[in-house]
This record gives sequence, C-alpha cells and structure tokens, in this order.
Amino acid sequence: MPKPVVIVGALDTKGEEFAFVRDLIAARGLETILVDFGVLADPSVRPDIDSSAVARAGGSSIEQLRAGKDKALAMETMASGLAKVVRELYDTGRLGGILGMAGSGGTSIATRAMRALPVGVPKVMASTVAGGDVSAYVGTSDITMLPTVVDVAGFNSFSRQVYANAAGAIAGMVSQELPPAESKPLITASMFGNTTPCVSRAQKALEGEGYEVLVFHATGNGGRTMESLIEAGFITASLDLTTTELADHVCGGVMSAGPERMLAAARRGIPAVLAPGCVDMVNFWGIETVPEKYQGRNLYKWNPNVTLMRTTPEENVQIGKMIAAAANAATAPVAILLPLKGVSQLDSPGGPYWDPEADAACYNAIKANVKPGIPVIEMDCNINDPEFADKAVELLLGMLRK
Repeated sequence: MPKPVVIVGALDTKGEEFAFVRDLIAARGLETILVDFGVLADPSVRPDIDSSAVARAGGSSIEQLRAGKDKALAMETMASGLAKVVRELYDTGRLGGILGMAGSGGTSIATRAMRALPVGVPKVMASTVAGGDVSAYVGTSDITMLPTVVDVAGFNSFSRQVYANAAGAIAGMVSQELPPAESKPLITASMFGNTTPCVSRAQKALEGEGYEVLVFHATGNGGRTMESLIEAGFITASLDLTTTELADHVCGGVMSAGPERMLAAARRGIPAVLAPGCVDMVNFWGIETVPEKYQGRNLYKWNPNVTLMRTTPEENVQIGKMIAAAANAATAPVAILLPLKGVSQLDSPGGPYWDPEADAACYNAIKANVKPGIPVIEMDCNINDPEFADKAVELLLGMLRK
C-alpha cells in the first residue's frame, strides 16, 4: 500500500480547491494528509494538521503571528515549521509524496518543505510562478513545477483542470512501482560539451568495472546538484574533471555553482580525481548579455544562447588556488590531473582558446598551493585525448581498491 500523499497550502484564503484535490486523490485509493500553513484566519476546510501545529514547529504560535502582523516573520516561521512537520511525516513513514498549491509566497513556504525531503520522493508544486525562473524554489531538489495559469483562488474552467492534473500527477507518482534494478556503487562525474569525449570514455570504463556513473552538466545548477548528492551520502567517489563553474564564479559568469564548489567530496571523505576541465571559459547568455567590461575579450559564440569568454592568466591563478584548496581539504585519497595540451576542445593547439600561458598560470597556482603528498600529475595531452580519461579512471579505481 502506498504511503499517504501530503497536501500543503494556506487554507485561510482558499479551501475548496484543496478539498477538490484531496477527494480526487482519495478516489484513487490513496490516503491523504492535509496540512494548513495559512496565518490570516481559520480555514474553511478542516486540515489534518492545522496551522497552529506548523507555527509551533516554527518556534511561535499562530496567535502571536496574527497579532504581530509581520508578514516576513510569519512566512519565515511557517516555512521553518512546515519543513519540520513534513520531514517528521517522512521520517515516520507517513509521507509517500507531497503536493502544494499556491501563489508566490505560498510556493516559497511549500517548496522549502519539499527541499527538506530526499531526492526521489515525489514532489509536485502547482504554482502561479511555475512558468518563470523557478531556480530559487527548486534549488537542487527534484520538484515538479506545474503552472496554474490563473491564480490559486477558487474554481474556474482553467483552474479546475489544472488542479485535477496536479492531483493526477502526484497520485501517479506515489502509486508508481519502480522496476527492480541491480544496485551499484555510485560515482559522480562533471561534464561540459567541451569535455564530453573525456568524460564519456571514463564513464564507459567505470561502468565496465561495475560502477554506476552519474554525469552532471557543469552549468551551475548541475554542479550544485552533484555536490548535494555527495553531501547526502549517496556517492562512493567523484570524478570531477570539469570544474568550469569555478571560472564563472571568479569572473561573474552565469553558470557559477558558488565558492564552495568542489568541497563536498572533501567534507564527505570520498575519493576524488580532480582536473581543471574547461576553466578556459566563462559562460554568458547571448552576446548582448556579456558585461561591457568584457566586450574586448576573446569571445566565442557557442550557440545562439551561450557566449563563452576566454579566461586570463590572472583569473586562472585564482581558479588554480581554489582547486588546490579543494584538494587540501580532502580527508580521503585525492589526485589532480593536468592536461598540458589544453583543458577543453577549444583550448587545444590551433584552437580559438589555445593559450599555454593562461593554462600554465592555473597549473603553477595549483602546484604552488597544494599540500605535499597530494599527487599532481602532468600529462602531455589534451583533456579529451583517450590517455587522459584512462589515467583518471586508473587513479580513481586505485583509490577505491585500497
């Protein structure tokens, strides 16, 4: 029997729509738990967990929040409380999936609770903001965002169908039985279009050795997601060969994964092989979005929506120091591989980003700052040459077999 579907929302201004989806889900033979996080008034539909319980979990009371009339405080309290309530339901085996319906404020509260749940737990958020940039709501989680088209405020010819779709989506997810599959140790790998030959070859070799390789596109969110899975304890080892997100962090590109990119493997204590893959390039959107201060730089139109900028020796020094710092923080075996004939397809002899001086600046910064005893291996090849991928696999397998 599937575990209950938890439905979350502010029932003080809405109610009929929540009763509607609850009844649709129940009609499929699924148990539901309705949770109210509304503050303004008593709900029109009786919840299974009321807003008073959510407020208490957030460290306050519903009476204090109503009397205070501080919207920011109320939202933070209910968001914190809902996350705790939802996580407790999951930990006690009373949550098989979660459905939220809300406008922008309620979406912020509901998705915070969803992000407190592990990857793989069904999560559907029917929201008025789902058609725009939802990165702040989804983060590195696996939340399915469903645009409501109109506001979550009663029934009309559009919303009734949208609510039914939301109910059907979460019910189907919770009822879905995952086909059995062989469980294998997981290895993460970072990849970009400019390192695809390298990482694809390494992936195939590692899978031939009985590992499952999860490849993440190093687009900012990809790196953050990879790091979150490592920190959550799912991952056995890391093949972090495409660290281009560091270049975006240093230069203000659009695909930064933040200053702590590369540190999850060190903190979790898993083996890692590192390389400065694609640190020759910073990412911007269309050519018109490149900041004015960079207009005179070596720009490359990768596709109509992505413009690359070649990094300088000075920028590569900063990147090299960050790679060395990640290696220095390691509590498990770690090694750094340096491809002397370029860190990407574009950065190869004769290529538009071929710049041995800039590459050397990164490499020298790594070697000057890394702790003694950490292997730094220079290879006379491009990162996409077969021998580079083979060496990375050899090193990682050696660490795993110790």
